[in-house]
Amino acid sequence: MERFWALLVVALPLAGCGVAGTGVGAATATESAAQPAAQAQAAQDQIDAAYRQAAEQRRAADADGQ
Repeated sequence: MERFWALLVVALPLAGCGVAGTGVGAATATESAAQPAAQAQAAQDQIDAAYRQAAEQRRAADADGQ
């Protein structure tokens, strides 16, 4: 979000021409695209943690059975 505001401050002097709108739009699009990627990574981390927990439980059950 800081990057967005910094870009906005830099783009304000260019507001008279079409360059500023393009830059701000691109920054917003980039930030919007990063959110789903971060959410997907968080979901993958949760899945990996669940697999590790299941493996630990299997090892514990095997150790109890022996």
